[in-house]
Amino acid sequence: MGYLINMAKTPARDCQPCTGCCDGWLQIEVEGRPVYPGKPCHHSTGKGCDAYATRPVDPCQQFICGWRMDHSPLPEWMKPNNAKVIVLFDQSQWRGMPVDVAVPVGRRIPPRALQWLMQFAQTQQRALIYSEQKVENGQFTKQQSAMAYGPPEFQQEVVARLQNGLPPY
Repeated sequence: MGYLINMAKTPARDCQPCTGCCDGWLQIEVEGRPVYPGKPCHHSTGKGCDAYATRPVDPCQQFICGWRMDHSPLPEWMKPNNAKVIVLFDQSQWRGMPVDVAVPVGRRIPPRALQWLMQFAQTQQRALIYSEQKVENGQFTKQQSAMAYGPPEFQQEVVARLQNGLPPY
């Protein structure tokens, strides 16, 4: 993963009772059905997956939550249902620097979690893209606004990509 810190082996972490990835915050498609804010996965019970043993390989089994991954640098309190953020490590590279993505579980990432992620990005020489859910008429939409944290040139490139209608990474 390219972390510059020495991470001790962490014990396997259990998803339950978190269902952040199933609740639509990641905007995925499961078995041909869209999942997005306000429209959770059709297998989600709100407390877990009713088809966990037979869940699809893509995206479910292949998904690696940053909190659950082996050797995760995220502290216990950063479990998505607690910290209200899903972290996806190493989603791309920018000039040799790993780019991580943080997606809110809710409208926006709470300040404590965002500060932790920014400090981690700075100390580990990583770039960070984070988003905020857009709300219209009191309802979440599929739209998100993206922000960048990292070197000024990285931030400028992300802004330019967004202004040109491109994804941030």
